[in-house]
Amino acid sequence: MLVQQIRNATVKISYQNKSILIDPWLAPQYALGSIAQMVPNVFKLQDKMKANIPMPIAPLPMSVEEILRDVDAIIITHIHPDHVDMMPNGHIGDCLPHDLPVFVQNDEDASILRQNNFKDVRVLSAQGTDFEGIAITKTPCRHGTIETCGQASGFCLESYQEPKFMACGDTIWYSELQEALRKHNPEVVLLNACAAELEGFGRLIMNDEDVACVAATLPEAHLIISHMDTVAHASISRYEMRGLLTKRQIANFIIPEDGESFSF
Repeated sequence: MLVQQIRNATVKISYQNKSILIDPWLAPQYALGSIAQMVPNVFKLQDKMKANIPMPIAPLPMSVEEILRDVDAIIITHIHPDHVDMMPNGHIGDCLPHDLPVFVQNDEDASILRQNNFKDVRVLSAQGTDFEGIAITKTPCRHGTIETCGQASGFCLESYQEPKFMACGDTIWYSELQEALRKHNPEVVLLNACAAELEGFGRLIMNDEDVACVAATLPEAHLIISHMDTVAHASISRYEMRGLLTKRQIANFIIPEDGESFSF
């Protein structure tokens, strides 16, 4: 298995000779605009300077053509503008191949993608979905500490030829996630962990304490920290996360730079 960090939650995985692209947010640097511009008076940040930072903050580490080369399937954990490209005209995922299998969390997201002319949209389930001999199983998320910022999901990949892989998705640490980690017992875990925050919703995804809870639950697993240094409402950087996890005496983690790959 080869895992390549692209940018934010966009990750490319080579798994059982299939290339799977996760959460393809492929917009050019700054193209989305700021939170204040996108959703004025809806999503608010306590730090008003951050509200005016255009996103994505970081550029892509390679061309869109290179990212999409040889991709066999796409998984979109949820339809938020930092997980798949959303245009002002309402179009979603314009730059993606529309004939590839696209796996989504529920019928609502599937309907949105079909309306955007995706031809092969498949809904994941907690019972598992087969893709070319790879079992893809939906896992639960809680996308906010106060109120959930929409429904989100994670997933687990399993094949007899590869280590078991779980992407926890946009979630905080909570009991159902712990249960899913114990049930699936993945050897490699992808965590979205920049501790992004919004007023009214609280912290939307993991911080260092949440990562420590995953490490305590799965002490032998490899933890990959993703969703870093790209959105304005993040409150922990890569640099800070390395120090925080080291201070907690956690050693089984990787925080890849954009474009960096690791094999397992």
